[in-house]
Amino acid sequence: MRSMNIAERRARLGVRHRLAVAERTGDPAAVARSLVVLHATDPATVYLSVAARSTGAGPAAVERALYDDRTLLRMLAMRRTMFVAPVELVPILQASTSIALAGKQRRTYTRFIEQAGVTDDAEALFKAAEEGAHRALLARGEATGAQLSADEPLLRTQVDTAPGKSYSRPTNITTWVLVTLGCEGRIVRGRPNGSWISSQYRWAPIETWLPGGIPDVPPAEARTRLVELWLRAFGPAPVSDLKWWTGWTAADVKKALAGLDTAEVDLGGATGLVLAGDLEPVAPPEPWAALLPALDATPMGWQERSWFLGDHGPALFDRNGNIGPTVWWDGRIVGGWAQRPDGEIVFRLLEDAGTDARAAIEREAERTAAWYGDVRAVPRFRTPLERELTS
Repeated sequence: MRSMNIAERRARLGVRHRLAVAERTGDPAAVARSLVVLHATDPATVYLSVAARSTGAGPAAVERALYDDRTLLRMLAMRRTMFVAPVELVPILQASTSIALAGKQRRTYTRFIEQAGVTDDAEALFKAAEEGAHRALLARGEATGAQLSADEPLLRTQVDTAPGKSYSRPTNITTWVLVTLGCEGRIVRGRPNGSWISSQYRWAPIETWLPGGIPDVPPAEARTRLVELWLRAFGPAPVSDLKWWTGWTAADVKKALAGLDTAEVDLGGATGLVLAGDLEPVAPPEPWAALLPALDATPMGWQERSWFLGDHGPALFDRNGNIGPTVWWDGRIVGGWAQRPDGEIVFRLLEDAGTDARAAIEREAERTAAWYGDVRAVPRFRTPLERELTS
């Protein structure tokens, strides 16, 4: 069994995730492809993930890719997480993950409606609300949830998800319906109302992004293709990392891997998988520094992170397993960073990385501050070190 040590894994990370300076690009879609998808739970993450890997591109380049050129598309996929995906990958994500997710969402929401006693036929009500919302959106071309609920009365149906509880607050089903339509691939989140840190999106029919809609792909084929892309970007890695990243069952992961030619490698006592044609060493890049945002796709690509995280987890993760802004040096996390209310980018090193590292990190901090410009963004999930740096 071939061995791949930590140094080799870090070299792959730097090169394949476009964090090494020589690999950076001005194309936001190319950045997304190198990571399979970009995390988008926090809207700012998409832009800052591109910033860390870009040469000359600014926020306008990401907006252009998302809303004008439409080479990127925002969608719910693995682990019911929001991602921004290269548009050519959308059929793979849809068939492998999002269609099944739509079914789970519908079952959850109709159960809430039934439990609230709103109707004797929750499935029929939900389906009618979906169709009404879709018709209204087709008529408008693009709309907010509030506009669609004004057009379709069923979207204003009130549901109490925790009847009798002090914290209960009745809510209408607009968001539930629109999220489900999005998972079904019938509608898409468009341009937000506000700046690039806003999460208030307008909705549009999928045909405005993909004429003819999302092409059908057999689910088994889609899962195998997605696993292949993940192994290319994140391998070698244990199968447990792949199962965690996809959110699939062990059986689905096993079936997807059966369609690929893979090889086992020794990761220093643990067994990892890599594509059989991807066993050659990656030449180490020149030492590099990067400031990655909260929930960046690189640290969120693996469940087992000790080989690049060390013992810094308590300072850099929240209680739910969300990583905050991190400082990287040559393939490992060495600290954290934050944007203060006045726009200054500050960082704290959690280990001595040397004078060359500090100088490179300071340059990255200046570059990150220029990317933000006048925009101020607080991470959606705040971590201990990020809070300390901004207090």
